[in-house]
Amino acid sequence: MPKIFRIFYDVAYDAICHFIEDDGFAMASHVALSSLLAVFPFLIFGTALASFLGADQFSSTAIHLVFDTWPEAIAKPLADQVLQVLTIPRGGLLTVSVLAAAYFASNGVEALRISLNRAYRVQETRPWYFTRLASLGYVLIAVIIFAAISILLVAVPLALDYARRLFPVFAETLDTLFNWRIYTTLIVLTVGLFVAHLWLPAGRRRVFDVVPGVLLTLVLWFLGALIFAYYLATFANYTATYAGLASVMIVLIFLYMVGVIFIIGAETNAALMKFRVRAIFSHNFLSGNGQKVSKTDEVANIRH
Repeated sequence: MPKIFRIFYDVAYDAICHFIEDDGFAMASHVALSSLLAVFPFLIFGTALASFLGADQFSSTAIHLVFDTWPEAIAKPLADQVLQVLTIPRGGLLTVSVLAAAYFASNGVEALRISLNRAYRVQETRPWYFTRLASLGYVLIAVIIFAAISILLVAVPLALDYARRLFPVFAETLDTLFNWRIYTTLIVLTVGLFVAHLWLPAGRRRVFDVVPGVLLTLVLWFLGALIFAYYLATFANYTATYAGLASVMIVLIFLYMVGVIFIIGAETNAALMKFRVRAIFSHNFLSGNGQKVSKTDEVANIRH
């Protein structure tokens, strides 16, 4: 077997075996349930805070950013229900229900942190109150970012209208290039994955260390969403099995699939770092450019 294929086989084997040994499927269930319990409180807390900040379009923006990465068969009914809930008038910002919503939203972040600690094979050394406050901070930052995006969405259509009047020939091209629902959702998801891999778990990682897992997560998420949507449209009949709970079960199963993909991405990063694949490729690159690399250096590069 060529060396490069052997390396990728070892990485894949190590990632999958470690995923199974660390109860990856159980952790994916934890992530799925915690994420479902966190989505609604996050949107409620975010709507209250965004209204205080003057971002009245937060609800619709956040719904698009959260649910546009889900299959339409799952996202549309759920998004419609969420939008109805978010239009209910509430009291002031600092109410018990809104603060409780912020706490429950942080539970989703905590579930991601615990699963990433296991995947990256690190022990949590930070105090529990620090990690909880950090999770609340991530929720607050996400709300502020979503609120800023919703404010920008008021200005972007005005700028596009002005650009169409100046350059009518490129009107259709401008509409395609500035389709915020596609690009903004992809950017927010990608940045969120990088933040989660770099700073949520204990220990330190470089950006290049987490790039493979992030890319793998994005690709598998896209493929998984397509396959799951096709499965729902062609084969599945959850209503006959779960009756009124069908929509909840569909969402949980989809989030469970996403949880598995997310943890597999982190396991892949950990396996790549364990086998020092970047060092191996750097060694091969230097050798290919005629630089002398000793046998001792080669062994040190691949030792784990």
